[in-house]
Amino acid sequence: YVTLYGDQFNTMGISGVKGEGAVRIRYEHINGQFADGTPYQLERPVYELHDLAYGPMAADTMVSPRIAPQVIGLGLLEAIPESAILAGEDPQDRDGDGIRGVANRVWDDARGATVLGRFGWKAGQPNLNQQNVHAFSSDMGLTTRLLPHDECTAAQADCRAMPHGGEPEVSDNILASVLFYTRNLAVPARRDVDALEVRRGKQLFVDAGCGKCHTPSFVTAADAAEPELARQTIRPYSDLLLHDMGDGLADGRPEFRASGRQWRTAPLWGIGLTETVNGHTQFLHDGRARNLLEAILWHGGEAEQARQAVSDFDASERGALLAFLNSL
Repeated sequence: YVTLYGDQFNTMGISGVKGEGAVRIRYEHINGQFADGTPYQLERPVYELHDLAYGPMAADTMVSPRIAPQVIGLGLLEAIPESAILAGEDPQDRDGDGIRGVANRVWDDARGATVLGRFGWKAGQPNLNQQNVHAFSSDMGLTTRLLPHDECTAAQADCRAMPHGGEPEVSDNILASVLFYTRNLAVPARRDVDALEVRRGKQLFVDAGCGKCHTPSFVTAADAAEPELARQTIRPYSDLLLHDMGDGLADGRPEFRASGRQWRTAPLWGIGLTETVNGHTQFLHDGRARNLLEAILWHGGEAEQARQAVSDFDASERGALLAFLNSL
């Protein structure tokens, strides 16, 4: 409820400021099996906000849990020409393949205009600097010249009374350094590219139709933010467009032009190193999938046909598909 709690629910606060409340998560189990009879079980998370510090939530409060997305290759995604992204749009499904990718159109704080969205689970941010600015604000409570006001609501008197770290708290120089870092953090090299199992899995990925949204490659623009990012052939395996992913993944929360059923295609590069880097294999916007196969099985809507194709794979084919994904 924005007037009491703001846009992001914070379970913790700095010394002298209590958290806004707590989150309780329970799981509903969904049992199924692949076509070859191998069983699986998915976990659907159900969230409850409790111990609310500033009064009850409004009845129409929308809750959409999000895990932090990966931050590799963001400068390269930013350098994809807008025309190349828009070329993938097909809202009327003119080619009849069931895929209706659409671009999000979002507000650019610096330009004061509506522009193409690229970053975030619903492509709600237009560029890296604004993504960073909003992260400083929402995640850390730090002001910048672009967002100079604290996120404390009028109801949070203890938060508003706390001393601040300057105006703004994040200087333009620090913000520029963070932008440089996030823009240039590299994508890891692929592994086992020429292994027969990986090559077989790549073909199965294509045959299942996964590449219709997880677009393999783009060429970055000649006028990229930095010369090192320009004219590069990149392989993010994403079209950066919004797709209706069905009821199973719907959060009911719109974001600019994104509906409560739409999500931006998540880039797949680096996904095979998730456990190595992060120590877990939790995937999708709220981490409900405990491995890559579960992530695929949660796909619905426009991805239903691809999900069914993978469900029809036998154990050997599933293993090859995972070998390919883990090579990215």
